Amino acid sequence: MSSAPLHDDARERATSGDEHRLRSGRLGSVAIAFIVVSAAAPLTAMAGGAPVAMLLGNGPGIPFAYLIVSALLLLFAVGYTAMARHHTSTGAFYAYVARGLKQPAGGAAAWTALLGYNSMQIGLYGLFGAAAASFCAETLGFNPPWWACSFVAWAIIGVLGYRQVDLSVKVLGILVALEFLIVLLLDVAIVGKGGNGGTGGFASNLSMEPFSFGALTSGSLAIALLFNSASYIGFESTTIYSEEAKDPRRTVPRATYLAVIVIGVFYSITTWLMVSAQGPSTLVSHLGELKPDPTVFLFELGGTYLGSTATQVMSLLFATSVFAALLAFHNAVARYLYALGREGLVPRKLGHTHALHLSPHMGSMSQTALAAVVLLLFTVTGQDPVLNLFTWLTQLGTLAILFLMSLASVAVVAFFARYRGERRKAAADEAVTADVATAGTGAGGMWRTAVAPALAAVFMGAVAVYATSQFGNLIGNPESALRWVLPGLILVAVVVGIISAAALKKRDPERWALMGKDRVDELVPDHH
Repeated sequence: MSSAPLHDDARERATSGDEHRLRSGRLGSVAIAFIVVSAAAPLTAMAGGAPVAMLLGNGPGIPFAYLIVSALLLLFAVGYTAMARHHTSTGAFYAYVARGLKQPAGGAAAWTALLGYNSMQIGLYGLFGAAAASFCAETLGFNPPWWACSFVAWAIIGVLGYRQVDLSVKVLGILVALEFLIVLLLDVAIVGKGGNGGTGGFASNLSMEPFSFGALTSGSLAIALLFNSASYIGFESTTIYSEEAKDPRRTVPRATYLAVIVIGVFYSITTWLMVSAQGPSTLVSHLGELKPDPTVFLFELGGTYLGSTATQVMSLLFATSVFAALLAFHNAVARYLYALGREGLVPRKLGHTHALHLSPHMGSMSQTALAAVVLLLFTVTGQDPVLNLFTWLTQLGTLAILFLMSLASVAVVAFFARYRGERRKAAADEAVTADVATAGTGAGGMWRTAVAPALAAVFMGAVAVYATSQFGNLIGNPESALRWVLPGLILVAVVVGIISAAALKKRDPERWALMGKDRVDELVPDHH
């Protein structure tokens, strides 16, 4: 949407039949939620992130910390979904910021999003390679190099990303269901056998200490909140699929809330049972004994409560969980590139969709090519797949997306404030629809469009700033020059984004005026 009337020829160019479009009307709330929950990778978070957060953060207070992060993200979702009800674009963060804070800020958000999601996706190849190689060595009897496993996943993801989104949803649905199932089986076994190693019987030794204020504030709560926030990254990508959603005004908000609630409840309950299974008093010391790889903790619990066979299955599903996250982030990057190519911020070819699949195939192939280059670079230089590739890039991606979430919340406040002031003008201005012009006029509306997003901007911004100050600890090397080099890439992305927006204004001012525009009137449901 635009706050000013647009020239008819510009409007015609933006909606012409020459513009490639995604396959609309294909995804419901549950399908989108599956995709974004896949990006959050629940099994990966519980096996990889939670034990490290317990060790470096607040120990037995991690379940309480997850509840706090869930509450913060639900607060963010209030304004985010209010915007989603009035603005449909696969550009997501970029589109919201461009509409709320104008085009230069939109360009900055666009390139920051590309940096963040590409970093998350490519970094996960390191974890997948290590997990898959470990499974092959321990269960199948051969020991492939990590990079070989990563490139197998890279090839499969390249094919799935090229095809229509329905196929990716089916694959992700199966993988997410399986990873939830194995962890739920472990949860049930811990309840059935009791905590402290399962020697006390049904529901015994299930301590409520993890939800106490003392447990919450033990150790480093700030580090715990940072690691826990990283476990949710991906949930906010619901809006990326808005142009492929059934009734996007309702589907996307429902999917966003569904994803946050499911992930939050799952993380809090599972980590509570993990703490109880070990015992709150011995948790941190035991994790310290597992150094340098405390991520084996969940598998250790699996062996105790489910047996060795279940542990092997869990090891396999850990690898497939990372694969699901890889595919979900690949799809997100492809759609961002499609949106930015369509609007002229990156080469226009990237804004094309496949003639048959209606997928953003050019964006998909570009992301596949970039991932190959980075994988080759880390391989030939002999970098560790987990300590370097995974840790460096996923922490960079998390930081970039945290800043984006704060910026998007500011954009929501600005967007609705501007249109509330133009209510009377809205009816006569065809560039502004009546529902947006009258949004946020009641008490509930002010909460959704002003108060909640303003609070979310402050809280998410504070988390992002603190994460920047602690970046050396987050990548496991407080003395490394990367503690400021990697966060510095976000500033580079911001500058490049502002320059790209300025170049578009000079080259094509009419297209510049339409940056981040609402696309709902262009959607033609696919009935195949």
